[in-house]
Formats: sequence, structure tokens, C-alpha cells
Amino acid sequence: MNTEIIKIEDGKGDISTSELSLLKKAAEILKSGGLVVFPTETVYGLGGDATNPSASEKIYKAKGRPSDNPLIIHISRPEDAEKYAYTTDIYYKLAERFMPGPITVILKARGSVPEKTRGGLETVAVRCPENKIANKLIELAGVAIAAPSANLSGSPSPTKASHVIDDMMGRVDMIIDGGECDIGLESTIVKADEDGSLCLLRPGGITVDELSEIAPVRLADAVVNKLKDGEVAISPGMKYRHYAPKAPLVLLDGDISDAISYIGDNAKGRVAVVCYTEDKESICKALPNVTLLELGELGDFDEHAHRLFDILREADKMCFDIIFAPLPEKRGIGLALYNRMIRAAAHTIINLRR
Repeated sequence: MNTEIIKIEDGKGDISTSELSLLKKAAEILKSGGLVVFPTETVYGLGGDATNPSASEKIYKAKGRPSDNPLIIHISRPEDAEKYAYTTDIYYKLAERFMPGPITVILKARGSVPEKTRGGLETVAVRCPENKIANKLIELAGVAIAAPSANLSGSPSPTKASHVIDDMMGRVDMIIDGGECDIGLESTIVKADEDGSLCLLRPGGITVDELSEIAPVRLADAVVNKLKDGEVAISPGMKYRHYAPKAPLVLLDGDISDAISYIGDNAKGRVAVVCYTEDKESICKALPNVTLLELGELGDFDEHAHRLFDILREADKMCFDIIFAPLPEKRGIGLALYNRMIRAAAHTIINLRR
């Protein structure tokens, strides 16, 4: 397949007349059952017509994604969810507070969403992206766009067009280069429980504290633990090893001095260490032969989220034998980092705390 790449300025400003013409071309590809990769405020999405089962099948094939892993559908206005799902009062409370934005809500699906898109479930995941390129593309297509992250299944999600090009050239009809994604982690996913509370299925840019302003929040066990044997994944990012670099990733739970000692005793071959800015000097002195991948300043969770997947992709290009990284805190967007990193590490966590 020949993949066309088009460039549109970042999705914050106004879309020019010439750029609108390019987006109309992308929308026609979607209407005809083709695949278009586009930027959002979270990560790049691999888009197809959500109402077309053959388009959803193409998405699964392009990603190498298991077909029982449900797809998120993207709409241009919160009220458009009515066409695809049975909305609720709490959906509209979430929409008023957070949409357009990085939140996805699980709802009971209408018949307009084929089973292939839903991964065989009776529910559908609905999101209204804030990025102007994404939002305008959906509007022009005139239909919801099913769009998982635009990476090969299991690998780190793409936050730059270069990441998408590495994974998706020859697999999709068009890639829209809209610059670097703002947040860098996928959307927050929630589902309303019968008692009116929210179940957080995947943490993201919308935090637990923010969600708690709408309703009480409980964490699904799979947010911080492995999905149990036989348990059904009702949202993306729950069931399979995700976001993973090619080299084994090991998370270290402890202070920097204990981490340095552990790495020194256990590092073999080509070693990378994901580190905070403040720890670079001490790691360099103690472990001069390791390669450092800087995550940002300690406590700057927003920057860590923005950098994480790019760092893991950098590591892939350098062909390490092992990668060590600090275990994130589970507060604010740090919970989303924790969720992504434990999956990237296949839950390999070394407790160094005394």
C-alpha cells in the first residue's frame, strides 16, 4: 500500500483553507473505508469508519492487534454519542466538564456500531478529542472514527509523526503530520457503575481528583494489577502487554542510591537507565558505562507523561539488552505513568525499599 503523508500545523490554531482541503481528502479516504492516521492531544490515532466492520478489520490488521481488544470511537461533538450509544446523565456531566478533551466514556452500544468495532462487547468506548485537526477530520467525515493508537500492537504509542511513519508506512492510506502530541499518554477511560460512581479503567490526562468532582471514583483492579485469568477486557490497554520497548524493562521501587547499587550488581550488556534530571550526575559517576534517558525533573509528572513513549522508542533504536527505570508515584497523572510503565515492564518491579 502507498501511504501519503500530509503536513498540517499543530491542532491548536485555526486550520487554513489549504489545510482544510487536505483534511477533506483525508475524510474521503475514511468514507471510502480507508485508514488515516491523525494527531490528537493524547497520542496519534489510527482511524477508520467506526460503522464499517471492514474498516475496523483493516485497523486490527494494520496494528497486528487482537480483534477482541475493543476500539475507541471518536466524535466531533459530545451530543453525537447519541447516534452510537445510549447516553446517561453522568455521561453529559463528564462531557460538560471534560469534552472536548482526553476522556473516554464506556456506554451501552447502539446497533450502529458493529460488533467488530466493539471487540465483541455490548458496550462502546466514546471520546470527543480536543485537537482541532482530529475534531475537524471527524466532522468532515460525517461519521464516528474508530481509532486506537497508531502503533504496532504492544509497542510504545506514537506521540510524533516520525513514530507513526516508523510503524505504519505501507499499512495505511494516509498519515497526517500534525506535530507533537501535547499530553503523550492515551485518554482516561471511565465507566459509570449502577450506584452512580465512576470506575476508572485506564488513567490518563484527566486525573482521579478531577473525576471526583463529578462522582465518587473507584479504580478497576487492572489499573495497577494484571488482568485476572478469564477476565474480559472492557476497554483498551487492559488485557495485553502494552507500550513495551523491545528490550526488557525493569522498574525499580526505591531511592536513587539503592537503584544505583542494584543496577551496578545486575546490569549486563548494553544498559539504559531512564532517570530524572536531578539524578543524572550521581548515576554517571557511579555507572559510567550506562546510557541515560532523561525523563525530566523529579515531580514534573506532566513532562514525564509527555516524554515517556518517545524515550522508549529512542531506546528501541539503540538496541539495549535491558532498561531500568524508576517506579512512578501513583498521584495525579503519575497514576497514568504507573499504569503504562508496569505494562511496558510486564509487571517486573524490584522492591528496593528497606
